[in-house]
Amino acid sequence: MPTIFDVAKFILEQLGQMSTMKLQKLCYYAQAWSLVWDDAPLFEEDFQAWANGPVCPQLFFRLQGRFSVAAQDVPGNSGVFSPAQRETISHVLNYYGEKDAQWLSQLTHLEDPWRQARQNLPAGAPSKAIVSKESMAMYYESL
Repeated sequence: MPTIFDVAKFILEQLGQMSTMKLQKLCYYAQAWSLVWDDAPLFEEDFQAWANGPVCPQLFFRLQGRFSVAAQDVPGNSGVFSPAQRETISHVLNYYGEKDAQWLSQLTHLEDPWRQARQNLPAGAPSKAIVSKESMAMYYESL
């Protein structure tokens, strides 16, 4: 199974340099739509319901301290995807790829998976609550 680093590498190769926050959100949406369209996770790593939206800690800590990243900054292999997985990621990038990081973050704040994981935490409060793949699949399948 691919890792989040493989997905991040693919995204950066397709769209070029971007902020780490935008990369996190695009990886999140790639996972979400893979759960719906391919009926399987794209990668094993989980997202946590951080204050600025879903964040994968493994990706965060690998890129910590950088505002902007490029494909060479991320370990991973963008050649590991099946044709269906490539198509899913490409569709996600076609829809979400032109949006900025803040827009993507705000969108996640309106959606149930992140909100449910945070429960009643105040805005800006830290959280390590997992945004479950099950909640992602159920929510995005309903759209």
